[in-house]
Amino acid sequence: MREALRGLTTRGRSFIAAAIAAAVSALILGESDLLRVAVLLAVLPLLAAWYVGRSRYKLACTRSLEPARTPVGSSARVILRLQNLSRLPTGTMLLEDRLPYALGSRPRVVLERLGAHQASSVAYTVRADVRGRYPIGPLMVRLTDPFGLCELTRSFPSVDRLTVIPQVFSLPRVRLAGEYAGTGESRARSVAVHGEDDAATREYRRGDDLRRVHWRSTARTGELMVRREEQPWESRATVVLDTRGYAHRGEGPTASFEWAVSAAASIAVHLRESGYKVRLVTGSGTDIDATEGGGEGLILDTLADVKSDQNGDVSVLIEHVRRRNDGGLVIGLFGALTVAEAELLSGLRGNGATCIGFAIDTSTWVPSGAAEAEREHAAASLALIRAGWRSVPVTHGDTLAALWPTVARGSQGFAYRAAMAETTVSGVTR
Repeated sequence: MREALRGLTTRGRSFIAAAIAAAVSALILGESDLLRVAVLLAVLPLLAAWYVGRSRYKLACTRSLEPARTPVGSSARVILRLQNLSRLPTGTMLLEDRLPYALGSRPRVVLERLGAHQASSVAYTVRADVRGRYPIGPLMVRLTDPFGLCELTRSFPSVDRLTVIPQVFSLPRVRLAGEYAGTGESRARSVAVHGEDDAATREYRRGDDLRRVHWRSTARTGELMVRREEQPWESRATVVLDTRGYAHRGEGPTASFEWAVSAAASIAVHLRESGYKVRLVTGSGTDIDATEGGGEGLILDTLADVKSDQNGDVSVLIEHVRRRNDGGLVIGLFGALTVAEAELLSGLRGNGATCIGFAIDTSTWVPSGAAEAEREHAAASLALIRAGWRSVPVTHGDTLAALWPTVARGSQGFAYRAAMAETTVSGVTR
């Protein structure tokens, strides 16, 4: 009852105040009828508090998100299902689901009545323009009497999370050279070209099939030797995301960093759909293999949380990638680079990897009018090409779908563009 009295609304407290004023006036004036009015005004909120306090409903709540993973700028539907598990019907209930500021204002829904063991569902939509994982809940249920004199709050502890992923754009299918790499028991592929004597062998291991025993090598070495398994060729790609905060410009959804994150998500999804085994590496140390069935969701969930790092360094990013360099394609999305940083990236071309870099001209995101920034970007792009990369320039307003066909350009095309870029840089310097 004490909790119910503390739950009196402004209207209920006004009734109590009016009852006290009427009672004092009745005693001063000697009006018994006014005293009856005072008693009535006092009894109504007390009865309401007793009614609400005695309402011990057993309620069950479930929340579902459709979909649980939504792109930036899209809407998601939240469905609340409330069920009355008790034998008593409920009174009027006000439902309020807690939401973070980025998803908008808190939705409020009124349920007039739920009968015994009756269930009811309500739905609302949310929209986020910024990537991230957002908690939804807990659900607050406010019980009130029919006159609105008393209100008590109950809450459900369950909290669900909505994942807002970067936008994924559809990319045209193009032929990418140098995307094949091998797997198997040895990194270097051994090919027998002169017959059985040149077959690649290794020592026998317990459990090996005896039909794979290579008797000539066994006789020569004095130890039981077996043929190595054939190493299949497969398409592999490593998507590298530059997370250096000082290398990007702009704020919010239109920042150059958001363009890079969206491009990384689009490229990773596109390559997986094309049959690649994709690996995602970021400057903050994230290293994910998306080889399993749920790999696409794992990449998108990771990119939903990725943040820029003001203390990032290109050498650290290179070290993360080289921890396990399996060859194939290396596709990098880089912010502003210096010539020295572009030259360092030549270290990723080991093991026969084909490197394609999207060099983002971040000065076009926040125009400053400085010719020095343009010269630095042109020089860094030229150094990237000289380091063996196929550099694709990116400026503000460019779409990844329009730039993607250029990655299929052969080395000769990039060499020609490098010569043209060198001529341009030399002309600007003079």
